[in-house]
Amino acid sequence: MSKWRSVTSGVPQGSVLGPALFNTFVGDMDSGIECTFSKFADDTKLCGVVNTLERRDAIQRDLDRLESYRLGGEWIESSPEEKKDLGMLVDKKLNMSRQCALAAQKANHILGCIKRSVTSRSKAVIVPLCAAFVRPHLEYCIQLWGHQHKKDMELLERVQRRAMKMIRGLEHLSCEDRLRELGLFSLEKRRLQGDLIAAFQYLKGPTGKLERDCL
Repeated sequence: MSKWRSVTSGVPQGSVLGPALFNTFVGDMDSGIECTFSKFADDTKLCGVVNTLERRDAIQRDLDRLESYRLGGEWIESSPEEKKDLGMLVDKKLNMSRQCALAAQKANHILGCIKRSVTSRSKAVIVPLCAAFVRPHLEYCIQLWGHQHKKDMELLERVQRRAMKMIRGLEHLSCEDRLRELGLFSLEKRRLQGDLIAAFQYLKGPTGKLERDCL
């Protein structure tokens, strides 16, 4: 067996050894945890329903346990007031206005790239490009961060209206008429459709049948 030596540097990101060492380090993090504890890659979340004093105390005990978790002599700092979590910007008050503004900014940036790099303004070209590259930014995990403020949703609708104005021959039509002419729905209606699908899938459960308790 080789001799023990001090490690003076970390493991390069993307290495084969990195995930193994990381999993070894965090493997016992959920030891003694009373609430729901989920891990995804290097993201760890503690969840729990706090509707009684006992549940409140339980989740506080878990938070205290996690707070004492550390790497050697270095304390692991708590998350900042605002951070990105799986592509979404979340703050401690769960205000999603910044996430909405960021999504609209990204979508507008890509829309600008399409406008500068594509000469055609036909329906057959612009609609598929916007559906593939612009709209996903406006609808990614929208069931979680959407619907909070009307002004935020209007910001997203503005991006789609800007995209429709690029199409030749529809300049004289109103926003509703453009949607009808293109066979599209407003983002508000698409969100409603997504909400209904998500609710149905939740009620259906893993068995593929509607759960009796939900009826």
